Amino acid sequence: MTRWQQQLQYWMNAACRMEVLSPKPGNVCPGKEFDNASVRDFLHSAAAIAPVIALAQEQSLGQTILNAVRATRAVVSHNTNLGIILLTAPLATVPPEQSLIEGVERVLAATTLHDSTLVYEAIRLASPGGLGDAGEEDVASQPTRTLRDCMALAADRDLIAAQYANGFQQILENGMLWLRDSSEITRSQPEQITWLALKLLAGFGDTLIVRKCDSATSARAQTLAADVLQTGWPQSPEGQNSLLVLDEFLRADGNRRNPGTTADCVAAILFAAQREGWYTMNPSEFSYADE
Repeated sequence: MTRWQQQLQYWMNAACRMEVLSPKPGNVCPGKEFDNASVRDFLHSAAAIAPVIALAQEQSLGQTILNAVRATRAVVSHNTNLGIILLTAPLATVPPEQSLIEGVERVLAATTLHDSTLVYEAIRLASPGGLGDAGEEDVASQPTRTLRDCMALAADRDLIAAQYANGFQQILENGMLWLRDSSEITRSQPEQITWLALKLLAGFGDTLIVRKCDSATSARAQTLAADVLQTGWPQSPEGQNSLLVLDEFLRADGNRRNPGTTADCVAAILFAAQREGWYTMNPSEFSYADE
């Protein structure tokens, strides 16, 4: 493995680690696990996909995604990271001499029908919740278009698919800006990451919530996230109370309101920020005793 690949592997593992060990509302985190998903599941999944993502430049995008899902299935029996894989694989494919904004557009423009076939297989293997029947180019059938074109068809109902259509705008523009801004809000990295998740949820809602529940539930989560930000979290008592209200809302209904798309975007933003050289994990803030 080259030095660059070792870096990619570290950044991938670190991004997933920071994401799951930060106390983001509604998501799996220490002390707040789901019946079918633990923090250890996510940490093991991160360790499994990191070396696969690191090899992204040596194979097609579709193959990287499928290999990463297979690696996840070898350590856990349920979907923990499909969205993270779909978002980080194109970013990891960008050559080191190119910026992510410049390079990811080239990666997406070069996708093929074969990439679509492999990614559809990966999605079926991961079996994520809330897919339903998409109609045209449904993942239950064989695709007939390039991966970018297939994703574009779902862009209006899936924020992850939208990144393939718009050149990762929400990750590389909005998300990276908000992560930079978070350092002015708090010096704690877990709180920075939670603040980033709040900004994403307040800004875009969560398309996993839309698919598993409905758009009204996502809109309510969006409003509550905006309330947390407006009341001054994490410094103010009002902000802390607002965060509890949001967290309780998201964890109701058997965790069906889990903002999983938001969590996936957080991990991708953390990967991108490390890859661009201006964000580094502080290991002392992300230790976990039950590994």
